[in-house]
Amino acid sequence: MRAVVCDRLDGDPSVLRVAEMPVPEIGDGDLLIKVGAASVNFPDVLMLSASYQHKPELPYIPGMEGAGTVVAVGAAVTPWKVGDRLIFGVKPGAFAEYVKVPAAGHLMRVPDGWSDAEAASFRVGAVTAFHSLVHRAALKAREVLLVHGASGGVGMAAVQLGKHLGARVIATGSDDRRLAVVREQGADFVVNLRTDDMVSVVKGLTDGRGADVVFDPVGGEVLEKSMRASAYGARLLVVGFTSGGPTKIMSNHVLIKGLSILGVRAGETARREGTGYFRDYATELPKLAAQGVMRPHISHRFPLERVADAMRVLIDRQVIGKVVIEI
Repeated sequence: MRAVVCDRLDGDPSVLRVAEMPVPEIGDGDLLIKVGAASVNFPDVLMLSASYQHKPELPYIPGMEGAGTVVAVGAAVTPWKVGDRLIFGVKPGAFAEYVKVPAAGHLMRVPDGWSDAEAASFRVGAVTAFHSLVHRAALKAREVLLVHGASGGVGMAAVQLGKHLGARVIATGSDDRRLAVVREQGADFVVNLRTDDMVSVVKGLTDGRGADVVFDPVGGEVLEKSMRASAYGARLLVVGFTSGGPTKIMSNHVLIKGLSILGVRAGETARREGTGYFRDYATELPKLAAQGVMRPHISHRFPLERVADAMRVLIDRQVIGKVVIEI
């Protein structure tokens, strides 16, 4: 099979190459999936420079999520069968023609009417948004949700889910063209961080009160300003640091405003806390997908041989929603 291989970690996508690899052999409890599409996520970029918390052994096949069709099942597998179209997560291994996954893992049927590309783009954003807004922040209807990085795949999923939950959604970004798409995806208001004073705009839209929940995959100055744009008792979700690194939290704002700073690591929380979280993902996310909630917007598609280009458009912040590798 053709697969993307990473032999060394120096942060440049040019290190990636497409090579012929053996098709994985499955055990009694495994499925073999013919991959139709896989999506590129920011952690895939971080892994290239050994900057992500999970550091795979070299050489490795990148890619954290994908979708495709079951072509073989192990002797002990239920309920999946050959021909089922499934969404899968791996860590890593999705950038290949075939992938082996445990049948007892967290798999999901591709929703009716969804392409492999859409399905491949759903899992990471949906799980992160659901864990953030439902499990961590307990977002309520009519609360104000401030979403940063809203034109990215994870941020856009948070916008869509927040709107579905009944929140008033303010979304931020740095490009009017990309923010127009975010508005189409459900944001009530959009704020361009390059041209607008975010704190003043949020305060103005909330009669001076501020946001109840902040979803922040950006970090840096954005998180610092978010504290000033937050309401008393607000919950700030620290989802990531796409701005380049961790943030120094201003403890005076935390104290004076009674803020809650909540770290978001969906996979790690589920592993530590047990089946309740996994059960939520297995039952609630398919329902939301069937309703069209968090249906991915795809701005870029590439063949497997152009995986480096797929990585670069993400690094260069050209993507609106998701970038997909079609296999």
